Amino acid sequence: MLMTYITAGFGVGLLVGMTGVGGGSLMTPLLTLLFGVSPTVAVGTDLAFASITKGAGTITHRFNNTVNWAIVRRLCLGALPAALVATLALRHFGALDAEIGQLIRYSIAGSVMLTVVALLFRRRMLAWIHAHPGRQLQGRSLTAATVISGAILGVLVTVSSIGAGAIGATLLVMLYPKLTPAEVAGTDIAYAVPLTAIAAFGHWWLGSIDWMLLVTLLIGSLPGITLGSMLARKVPERFLRALLAMTLTGVAAKLIY
Repeated sequence: MLMTYITAGFGVGLLVGMTGVGGGSLMTPLLTLLFGVSPTVAVGTDLAFASITKGAGTITHRFNNTVNWAIVRRLCLGALPAALVATLALRHFGALDAEIGQLIRYSIAGSVMLTVVALLFRRRMLAWIHAHPGRQLQGRSLTAATVISGAILGVLVTVSSIGAGAIGATLLVMLYPKLTPAEVAGTDIAYAVPLTAIAAFGHWWLGSIDWMLLVTLLIGSLPGITLGSMLARKVPERFLRALLAMTLTGVAAKLIY
């Protein structure tokens, strides 16, 4: 099982480094469905895993100049306070019941598929935006939409560990369609670091992190995300976009089934 955990960490790390997506959306289902970890511990451990893994990926993306820090700040402005409030709510009310949790999973799956559509039709979408510049959010409206989106992400990630990459990528593609796939990956990874760190601290406070499992996963994920982040800028944009679309389709299928 030790090598299985390390291999799973490496695979998820590589995918996250290249696309910015797949951390919670893949790791949490892997821990619960494949490895038999309880959902509560899987969420807490995955959040700690994501904060450390994506921290390493952010460093590499920063050197590759594929992080839009202005967008990162806007997302964090909404996400970090929301994560704190969600943590306090979990402490007070307890974990979400199964029906609400399933509803969240279906909502995320639908949002993920919107990302796939946006990626596959990115050129047509950009052409439409250039032809109708008045329809694209600008200035304060765009800033407000980004902050609000960050707040929604903060709540989703804290209660389910899913959404930082998948939903984040959706929002970045829809709100900022001119970003390249490498910039989507880098920006998505960078904003998720403080968000998942705060959420992970909350789950540590709640006692739902398996530290030995976390260390084992990190042995594989840290080299994986470093390699993936290095490849994100070198891999052809068309291939990276197709890889991201296929990954997200798989994520949506796992969330539904």
